[in-house]
Amino acid sequence: MRGRSRRRRSGSRLALALILLAPIAVAAVLWAYLSDERATVTPIASVGTGGGGAIEDGSLQPRSPAPLSFETAGAFDPGLRKRPRAALVFDVDSGDVLYRRHERRVLPIASLTKIMTALLVTQATQPRDPVRIPKRLRYEGSAVGLLPKGRRVRAEPLLGGLMIVSGNDAAVALAEHVSGGEHAFVASMNETARLWDLECTSFASPHGLDRRDRSCATDLAVLTRLAMREPRIARLARRSSAAFRFPIAGGKLYLSGHNPLIRAGYRGTIGLKTGYTDAAGRCFVGVARRGGRTLGVVLLDSFDPGPQAAKLLDHAFATR
Repeated sequence: MRGRSRRRRSGSRLALALILLAPIAVAAVLWAYLSDERATVTPIASVGTGGGGAIEDGSLQPRSPAPLSFETAGAFDPGLRKRPRAALVFDVDSGDVLYRRHERRVLPIASLTKIMTALLVTQATQPRDPVRIPKRLRYEGSAVGLLPKGRRVRAEPLLGGLMIVSGNDAAVALAEHVSGGEHAFVASMNETARLWDLECTSFASPHGLDRRDRSCATDLAVLTRLAMREPRIARLARRSSAAFRFPIAGGKLYLSGHNPLIRAGYRGTIGLKTGYTDAAGRCFVGVARRGGRTLGVVLLDSFDPGPQAAKLLDHAFATR
């Protein structure tokens, strides 16, 4: 009887121990699973870890959804006197290339870098998302200049500042909001470029001031096609100016752009982005729509981007 009683007590103790240890075992298995999940996350999936909205699975495809076709690349000769170092004219909808010049030459791209920045920001945020402006906002060059440090503002005015006035301060603020820091955001930019097979492209900043921000006309045409499919970018890129409610004196943020085609009144202009640094020269991506066709032009290190873009687009629209 005593032996049987001891066995019962031992069994009870064992059952109690198993009950007490079960939550610990479950927690250990769960921790191992989550640790493994974190180890396999790419920089794309890590966008949003800084408190902004996360990019949803599948919203950025692992391969470029906007490839180009070079079957009609010699459709015309514009006869440019002072040619840019690289150029491309293409159909934004079909991807058909109509004109090319050193289209795979890797060059600094200045603020054309912000096209990729805008794509990641629109995937990670909603227009009304609150974005905290860093108290120590470090930047150089072109800027919105009125960002209230330490305060929260809506994402859309910052996106407008990024695309319309090419604000480097807006680029830094958005990068820190989306990824928690510039370095993490740049890592996501480069991982996205790799996943989209943008072989010419590498980034060192979210704004383009670094001479290591480099690409080629072909990759920029792909990014342009993607950007023009994003309604938030397309709405801003076609505007010569904009006003947003903003927590500053007067309550409004006024932005005025410098797209040379828009400024010159080029018919049908709907985008997209200018850029300039000493290393890159004058760079421009322009988009125009006429007669049911939407055409884009990429110019890298152009002597005079506005007239050259207009001439190239005129020839392209005359070509069927």
